[in-house]
Amino acid sequence: MSLNYNKLSMATRFRGYLPVVVDVETGGFNAKTDALLEIAAVLIRMDSEGRLHRDRTLHYHVEPFPGANIDPKALEFNKIDPYHPFRFAVSEREALQNIFQPVRQALKENHCTRAILVGHNAFFDQGFLNAAAERSSIKRNPFHPFSSFDTATLAGLAYGQTVLAKAAREAQIVWDESKAHSADYDAEKTADLFCAIVNRWHTLEQFFRNHQDH
Repeated sequence: MSLNYNKLSMATRFRGYLPVVVDVETGGFNAKTDALLEIAAVLIRMDSEGRLHRDRTLHYHVEPFPGANIDPKALEFNKIDPYHPFRFAVSEREALQNIFQPVRQALKENHCTRAILVGHNAFFDQGFLNAAAERSSIKRNPFHPFSSFDTATLAGLAYGQTVLAKAAREAQIVWDESKAHSADYDAEKTADLFCAIVNRWHTLEQFFRNHQDH
């Protein structure tokens, strides 16, 4: 079934799902044992022509949970000092609650039933999000527990690139390497990439529909 672009909304575009871009910075690769150190979520909006745009960014530095493992190699990569006083870090529970509340509001405004995580190699971000929600005993997680949109896969299809920086440049999105590997920057660039890919398909779909009509 093809989409009716004359009656397109966020709910109809993604079958009731609201895409929300998430990026995390961590103390390792194991969501169950390694610290969540930073999390950002970017809301997506749709304009009157059915095109997607990056909207509000929610970003928090996170305190390592008690007993969390922190691999020094991970810190070398993301340049985070977990105990720096000027991080103004909050608990996992506070960070997630402060993100989930606006997501729930966006669900309501867009008449969607569930948020769907968008991430670059989304399984990684989803794993840490779910583990932190479980540790925090948060029952009303607005995100689908396992479905996601992976921009690494989408970018491989659309641009022939799977690395975020290379895919962004291929999509003509400005990329500043000095700002990379911070959750807010990577989430915003992932959001821009996701919007570019969906909008590119939207343009192609309209082109083919117009030519079929003629």
